[in-house]
Amino acid sequence: MRALCLLIATLSLAACGQADTPPGPSDVTIGEAQALSEAAEMFDARPEPTASAAAPVDRAPAQAE
Repeated sequence: MRALCLLIATLSLAACGQADTPPGPSDVTIGEAQALSEAAEMFDARPEPTASAAAPVDRAPAQAE
C-alpha cells in the first residue's frame, strides 16, 4: 500500500508542468505573452471581410403612418 501511495505521488508530481515565469515589467508572464502572440497570428491570418459582409444593415423597424 505504501508503494502504491508513493507511485501515485511521484506520477502526480511528474504530471505537473514547468511553472510559468514571474511577470515582467508589463505584468505579463512568458506564457501569457506567447498566448497573445498566437492569438494575434490567428487574427492576422483571417481573410478580409467581403464588401457585402462589411456593409451596414438597416435593421430599424418600419414605422406605420
